[in-house]
Amino acid sequence: MSYLEKLFNLDGKVAVLTGGGGVLASEIGGGLAKAGVKIVFLDINEEAAQNAAKEIEKQGGTAIGLKTNVLDMDALKETRQLILDKFGKIDLLLNAAGGNMPGANITPDKTVFDLDIGDLDKVTDLNFKGTVLPSIVFGEVMANQKSGNIINISSMAAMQSITMVLGYSAAKAAVSNFTSWMAMEMSMKFEGSVRVNAIAPGFFVTHQNRAVLLNDDGSLTERSHKVIANTPMGRFGEASELIGAVLYLASDSASFVTGVVLPVDGGFSSFSGV
Repeated sequence: MSYLEKLFNLDGKVAVLTGGGGVLASEIGGGLAKAGVKIVFLDINEEAAQNAAKEIEKQGGTAIGLKTNVLDMDALKETRQLILDKFGKIDLLLNAAGGNMPGANITPDKTVFDLDIGDLDKVTDLNFKGTVLPSIVFGEVMANQKSGNIINISSMAAMQSITMVLGYSAAKAAVSNFTSWMAMEMSMKFEGSVRVNAIAPGFFVTHQNRAVLLNDDGSLTERSHKVIANTPMGRFGEASELIGAVLYLASDSASFVTGVVLPVDGGFSSFSGV
């Protein structure tokens, strides 16, 4: 095995991906599987998780799909035991469960005073608590085995104010803050054996945001034109372009990297607009 192969070697690792039925998680899981990682897709939609696992198995990888609820500690603990019974360890957690709700957005025809507090609660719970709870449940395994990686999914919406997405922005900002806090906690109290980082994707077309970014005929919406105009690379990201960042953060090549939020955004976060 060459030096570079050793540096990025993940062969035989076990990765748990929440939100496993989604576009981004399934794509990242596929990339990890090609690197020899055994994949566990978790999703509240069991069929979606299992379908993602089947795609990996078709290509000769090892993957399973399980149903769980990232907001239910008991369900997560039951799922944890199933994973440990099958694989004996958990090396990587990718917290990809998340989403948005219409009432937590402030559309051009509304003001902040129209905010639906119920939807705000759902969005902040799913994105923030849906990251914290799995980190506690699966992170405990990593702390006990004295090795592991947690990678969260933040967002461009956490880095700067983006119109409309009030609830989602606040929740992802909390995820970024939790990433640095959890990194500190795991390093100072568990001998630095568990690293915690995040990636902050720019704009990618997913099942959840497709209607906002693309018209029925596939053309760009007005909002998309604004996004592209503020993305120096001039396009949306491809889900496969997140794989490299995850491979880096999960491997020994990032052995002294913890508490960072890595943008994967085509330059969106660095662009001033002028």
